Amino acid sequence: MADSAAEPSARQGTRNTVVLLVFTAITNLADGVTKIALPLLATQASGSPAQVSAVSLTLSLPWLLAALHVGVLVDRADRRRLLWAANGLRLLALGALIPVAADGGITIPVLCAAGAVLGVAEVIALTAASALIPALTPPEGRERANAWIAGAETVCNEFCGPFVGGLLLAAGTGLALGVTWVSYLAAAFVLILLAGRFRAARPATATATVAATATATETPAPAPAPESVNQQIAGGLRYLWRNVLLRTMALILTVLCACWGAWLALMPLFATDVMDVTPREYGAILSALGIGGLVGALAVTRVNRLFGRRWVMFADLVGTFAMMAVPALTTSVWAVAAAAFAGGMGGTLWTVNSRTIAQHLVPDGMLGRYNAVSRLFSWGAMPIGAGLMGLLAEWLGLRLAFAVFAASVAVTILPFLRVLTRHALAEAFAEERA
Repeated sequence: MADSAAEPSARQGTRNTVVLLVFTAITNLADGVTKIALPLLATQASGSPAQVSAVSLTLSLPWLLAALHVGVLVDRADRRRLLWAANGLRLLALGALIPVAADGGITIPVLCAAGAVLGVAEVIALTAASALIPALTPPEGRERANAWIAGAETVCNEFCGPFVGGLLLAAGTGLALGVTWVSYLAAAFVLILLAGRFRAARPATATATVAATATATETPAPAPAPESVNQQIAGGLRYLWRNVLLRTMALILTVLCACWGAWLALMPLFATDVMDVTPREYGAILSALGIGGLVGALAVTRVNRLFGRRWVMFADLVGTFAMMAVPALTTSVWAVAAAAFAGGMGGTLWTVNSRTIAQHLVPDGMLGRYNAVSRLFSWGAMPIGAGLMGLLAEWLGLRLAFAVFAASVAVTILPFLRVLTRHALAEAFAEERA
C-alpha cells in the first residue's frame, strides 16, 4: 500500500494552521532580528563596506547555493523533523555567537559563518513548512492557511522583527541574541502540537506496478533503484518546466521579484537624492509597502470570491508596474507611497494564490523540490534585479532605470493572460478532486 493517510478534518486543519502560524510568526520575528543584528555587529567589527555587505550576503546566498538540494531533502525526510533541525541549526549558530559577542571577540569570519548557518536553516524551514500544508490541512482550508502564514511573514519579518531588533540591540547585543535564541527554542516546542502526516506520500503507481508484476510471474519483481540527489533535482526542474501553468508563473515571478530587488536597492538613493524626503517620509514609503502586504493577506479570500483568482493574481502585475513606473514619472511622496502599497498588496495576493495553486497541482512527493525551485527563481532574482538596477541607474539615470523595469513588467502581461486563464486555473483544482 502507498504511504498515505486520510485527509485531515477541518478541525484538525484549523489546529495545524494555528500551530504553523505561531511557528512562522515566532521564527520570522527572530529572523527579522538576526537580519538587523548581524550587519550591525559587522559594522562594529569592520569599517569595510565590502565586508559588512558580505555578512548580509551570507544570510541570503544559501537560497542560490542550497535550495535545490534542500528541496530533495524535504521530499525524502520527515518534514516536521526538518523544521526541528532548522531551529537546531539556528540555536547552534546563535549559541556559539553569544559568548563570542560577550567577550568582545566578534569578527567578520565569525559573523559570516553564523550568517551562513542561519541562511541554510531558513531555506530548510521555509521549504519544509510550505510542503507541510497540503498534508496538514484539507483542500478548502489551504487558502486560509497560506493567507495567515503569508501575513505572519510580512508583519513579523518586515515590520516587527527589525523594530524589535533595533530595540533589543539598543539594550545590549547579548540581550538581543539571547532573546532570539529563546524564541527559536520556543518555536521548536510549538511544533509538538502538529497532528497528521509529516513525510511525503509515496506514489502508489510504482508499488502497484511491482505487485502486479509479482502476481503475474509469481516471482517478486525487483524494486526500482532509488534516484540519486541529482536525478531528483533534475526531476523537479523537469516537472516545473513541462507544466505550462507552473512554468509561466515561475518566469513571471522571476521578473516581478527582480523588480522588487531593484526597487529596494535604489529607493533609498532615489528618496534622498531625487525626492529629497525626510526620514519620516521615507519611513512612510517603506511602511506603505508592508501595510499593503498585510492588507493583501487579510483580504485575499474575500477578493478571490469577488473577482476570481486570475484577476486577483493579475493585481500583482499592476501593483509591481506601479511601483516601478510612478518613481519614473513623479517625485510625489504620496504617489510613490501609494504605488508601494499597491505593490505590497499585489505581492501578497500573488504569494497566497500561487502557493495554493501549487499545493493543489503538485504531487506531495514533489512539493519540496517545487517549493525550492520556485523560491530559487524568485529570491534568486532579487539580487540580480538589484545589480541590474545599479548598472542602469549609472548608464541611464535613476528615473529611466525605473522605467526600464516598469517596461519589463508590462512584457509579462501577455503571457499571463494567455496561460493563466480561468479554465487553466479551474483544471488545476479539478485535477486534485479527480
